[in-house]
Amino acid sequence: MAFTLQIGQPAPDFALPATDGNTYSLESFSDAAVLVIFFTCNHCPYVLGSDESTRATALKYAPRDVSFVAINSNSPQTYAEDSFENMIVRMREQRFPWVYLYDATQEVARAYGALRTPHFFVFDRDRKLVYTGRALDNPRDPARSTANDLEKALDELLAGKPITVQVTNPIGCNVKWHGKDPHWMPPDACDLV
Repeated sequence: MAFTLQIGQPAPDFALPATDGNTYSLESFSDAAVLVIFFTCNHCPYVLGSDESTRATALKYAPRDVSFVAINSNSPQTYAEDSFENMIVRMREQRFPWVYLYDATQEVARAYGALRTPHFFVFDRDRKLVYTGRALDNPRDPARSTANDLEKALDELLAGKPITVQVTNPIGCNVKWHGKDPHWMPPDACDLV
């Protein structure tokens, strides 16, 4: 079985605390026509470089009933910046247009097969996976990006068209797993394409 969720598979459920003090599950976002779940963190230069682009995408598609959900699964033992307390500070300062969830056990990262930060998963109304991978082809320096694969997938999905590129490799730092070297990845994790 592949490490990362495959196209057509259902979104795994979760119950995770958010920086706003609430706990969220898939059901919390049942009203959204499209759900974008992405794995992110507080410290990764690829996340920091592309946060404003991700914000712009979330705001652009919000009127079209697309909801964004951010999940931090990184071990704070690797980078203290990725702690839940620092997530709260970051959201207070940045006011991102999404809920920011904390996956302390890393079970949700494993259920989705998150490889890097950021790593995006797009689900249709039935919560089946229709796209996974990167948003930008240069998330560390968005000004040099030549493609926004996330927006292309969203445009095609919302237009009722087939998604021409369903899978791309996420570009970023690998997820920081508990008790592992910062560059460790699970043995069954590999590039998507």
